[in-house]
Amino acid sequence: MSSLELTPLHPLFAAEARGIDITQPLSPSEVKQINAAMNRYAVLVWRGQPLTGQQQIDFAKAFGPLDLGLKKVFKRPERLEDERLIDISNVDAEGKVARRDSPKNLSNFANQLWHSDSSFQNPRAAYSMLHALVLPSWGGNTEFADLRAAYDALPERTRSEIESLCAEHYALHTRILLGDEAYTDDQKKAIPPAVWPLVQTHPGSGRKLLFVGVHAREIIGWPVAEGRMFLSDLLEHATRREFVYTHEWQVGDLVMWDNRSTLHRGRRYDIGERRELRRTTIEDVPEATLMAA
Repeated sequence: MSSLELTPLHPLFAAEARGIDITQPLSPSEVKQINAAMNRYAVLVWRGQPLTGQQQIDFAKAFGPLDLGLKKVFKRPERLEDERLIDISNVDAEGKVARRDSPKNLSNFANQLWHSDSSFQNPRAAYSMLHALVLPSWGGNTEFADLRAAYDALPERTRSEIESLCAEHYALHTRILLGDEAYTDDQKKAIPPAVWPLVQTHPGSGRKLLFVGVHAREIIGWPVAEGRMFLSDLLEHATRREFVYTHEWQVGDLVMWDNRSTLHRGRRYDIGERRELRRTTIEDVPEATLMAA
């Protein structure tokens, strides 16, 4: 039986994982070991993984059904062989580096805002797995913020204030924020807004967390302007540098994170240089296999 080995990468969370061959089907024991590590660290880094697209899908499926996210809205031509593989790249459907003003790059810019994958829908995302294939000569790191540590560090007054508050998360909020308003009514309605409590308890670790992110556009029951300013303050707190792990990509890395307890954002790079990563994401649903025991 394979045994998971973990090396912490940050004082609060994130660890490098070894000892389990994730290119092969996982045993129930291996799934539980990985879940236990995710409950503790929330971000796992697997180096040097020669994963095919199908192997990445198979790895993700060991934890639950896959999520298509914004593909439900855009319905654009895709270059990857399976719609369950989400193309995190600056490459168009013809395989060429996309124009600077392309819809593909708009998505890349939106990914540079602090967010949790698919928080704009119900069910939301649980785990995401991002695999690096081609990297630019500089930039393009991914940063992760620990929402559990962020909650722990809140002043008692703020904890009391947010205890019963909920925020509405909307799929196109980040796109509209970045100046893209060319959506049809059908696209705007494709994913109805989702409402989530600001304070949650992570089911695997039992720790409380501050569930914020750029998809959150208002606090239920508050004036929009007041809610957005408070959400901005909470997001600023949640992404303080002491809560952040920065991942410097190497080709072959697979980084796995829990969207229920972390935020992440991509960092700037030369979008004229080719960058290719592919993501799989699983839904936070009852049939998912997310518990350690």
